[in-house]
Parts: sequence; C-alpha cells; structure tokens
Amino acid sequence: MRVFLVLLLSPCFAIAADWPHFLGPKRDNSTAETVVAWKDAPKELWKQPVGEAHSSPVVANGVVYAFFKPKDKDADALAAFDAKTGEKKWETSYDRAKFSPPFGAGPRGTPCVDGKLVFTLGNTGILAAWSTDTGEVKWKLDLLKEFNGKNLFFGVSTSPTVVGDHVVVMVGAKGAGMVGVEKTTGKISWQATDDPASYASAIVVGEGANASIVTLTGSHLRSLSAKTGKSRWEFPFKDRLNESSTTPVKVGDMYIASSVTAGSIAVQPNEKGDEVKELWKDKSLTCYFSTPVLVGKYLYMVNGAATLTNPSITLRCVEAATGKVQWEQANIGKYHAAITRMGDDKLLLLEDNGNLLLIESNPKNYKELAKSKVCGPTWAHPAIADGKLYIRDDKNLICIELPTK
Repeated sequence: MRVFLVLLLSPCFAIAADWPHFLGPKRDNSTAETVVAWKDAPKELWKQPVGEAHSSPVVANGVVYAFFKPKDKDADALAAFDAKTGEKKWETSYDRAKFSPPFGAGPRGTPCVDGKLVFTLGNTGILAAWSTDTGEVKWKLDLLKEFNGKNLFFGVSTSPTVVGDHVVVMVGAKGAGMVGVEKTTGKISWQATDDPASYASAIVVGEGANASIVTLTGSHLRSLSAKTGKSRWEFPFKDRLNESSTTPVKVGDMYIASSVTAGSIAVQPNEKGDEVKELWKDKSLTCYFSTPVLVGKYLYMVNGAATLTNPSITLRCVEAATGKVQWEQANIGKYHAAITRMGDDKLLLLEDNGNLLLIESNPKNYKELAKSKVCGPTWAHPAIADGKLYIRDDKNLICIELPTK
C-alpha cells in the first residue's frame, strides 16, 4: 500500500504503459519496454492526418494526443485518438494570433497529460488546459501578453511541466523568466528570474515540497522550487544564437546541459546550492534539439553544426563523468535524430528523414542492429506505449507495432 501511495504522489503519475509528456514518463527519453532487431519493416497499424507541428504525440490511458495548427486557420488544435484503432475521439481548437516563423507555423511544445487535464503551450505563448474527456478548454492564459514578453524567432517551444498543483513553464519576460500556474484554475502562483527564454524543456528532481525544476534558459542552467519558484542553484550557460533546445540530463548529483553553439557542460551543485562546480566542458559537443540519453556511465548524443546550407549531424558516445568521446558515427539524419533508451538498454533512433534504427548501447563501437523507413520527414520525438511507437511526421500521426520477438 505504501508503494502505491508513493507512485500516486509522483509528478505526472502515469501507468507503466503511458508516455504522458515530453521525453516519456521520467522525462529522460527512456522506457521499460523492449524491442528486438527486425528483418522486415515494423508494421504500420494505423495512420491519421494531422495539422502542422513539431510537437510530439503523448499517450495516456489508451488515448493518443496530438497538438497542431489546423489547416488554413490561425489556431491551436488538440485532437485525441484511440491508441489501438486510431479512431478520432474529438478535436477542438481556439483562435490565436497569426504567426509564421521559418520551418513551420505549428506548435513545437509537447502536451502534458495529468489526470483529467491536458496542458499545452502554443508557439504564440498561450498556455491552455483541456478536458481529456471532451476536449473542452477549461482555461487558457496568454503568457506573453500577461508578462509583456517577446516571442522567440521560431516561436515558444518549451513543453509544460506539471509538478504537484502547478504547471511550470518558461516565459522569458523580465521578472517572469519562469512561471508557475495553478493547474486547476490557470491563476499565476509565482514568477521568478529575469532569464530570457530558450527553446528548452525542464526535468523534475525530487518530490513533494522539495521538488525542483531544472532547465536550460536563455542564459543559465538553473534549478527552481516547483512550488514557489525560489532559486535552488544556477550556472551561467548561454548559446550564441539563443537556440538552446535540449533538456538537461541528470547523472547522479551532476547535471549535463547541451547547446547548439556553446557545446556541452557538466556541473555539480553542492548540497546548499550556493556553489556550482564545473566538471567539464566541450564546445564541440553541440546539440540542436536532440536531448542526450544516458545509459550506465555513457551519454549518447546527436551533435552537429547549426547551418542551413550544409546540415550534418553525428551520433557520439561520450563518457558522462569526463566528456571524453568514445566513438562517433556520422550522417545520422540531417538536423535531428530522436533517441530513446529501451528497457534492455538498446537505443531506438528516429532520424529526421523518417528512418528508424535500432543500435546497441556499446561504449566500444557503433553497432547497428536494424534500420527501416517508417515515416516522412519529422522533427518530433516519438512516444512509446504498450508495444507501439507513435510518430508524427509532416502530415500524419502514425502508429507502428514494435517487434518484441
């Protein structure tokens, strides 16, 4: 009984088969599920057309949610699909201001499902709570308008994080770099820091009143109390293009942050948080918007240059404690490849060209076990639930059956 209560009190509680928010149940792009190497391409079970977005699908209680821009409308839309059949259960939307950034006008932030609510943050800064049963918008808040904030070049991209009674989001306004919102009412609970916004999303460290948000803002890697916004610790880390898009990785009492121009850095805060020690830094380990994945003592990360004329990315295995590169494999996608650690520590990679790869997490060398084309171009992270891989490409939401034997 005690174990069950602990699980219920955990942030964004979800059953084992759920993928309820960005980067999965633990926000570290891992799953307890396994997959075996395949000879024939994994079977497509269903496909549904959806609007424009780089937002990732999420799965909770047998329902898949997709957040997107409806065709020919300036709006944010959320749709719910039966996870087994693909049947659309509902679709609703609200109007928003016209916004047409490069590389797509749809939302980039990923929804978070918490109980009977789904929380979304659109690329114009509208935070909304939707009913999981009907799609009714329970409340919405225009954060940039509320705090006199300025939108980013590619639009607001951070994914909302639910911790206890609060939804925590990055705004990037003066006095409201980070903001906590009551999840049931949409009322502002706290606002903190003058940090400008980045495109990154947060992780949750700890539980209850001690829970912290750790995120990469436009100027710092920082930790805040999820309940009050009080600073726990901070470390300056700024991207030259202000395009930091990766989620921090926790390795014991160390935190690793990665950026598109500043490379990667590992820091270790002391227990009080009044001193943060830099353990290593490597400017060549640049990550655009693929968050590194930890397996044992090693990070697997997609590195590459931010260039429009000659994009190129490389998969590297890096020792987490030292930043030392163990091996590298070039030409893994074009700009992006999403990495997921499976339950048996194999790595599932979805390249932005639609190829799905299965590789060994081996610090000695790169070993590819299987590869197939499964979708069209995509920058969205996939979701995994109940033996299925849910992908959204530039046109469709797709359900793939993962081979398990």
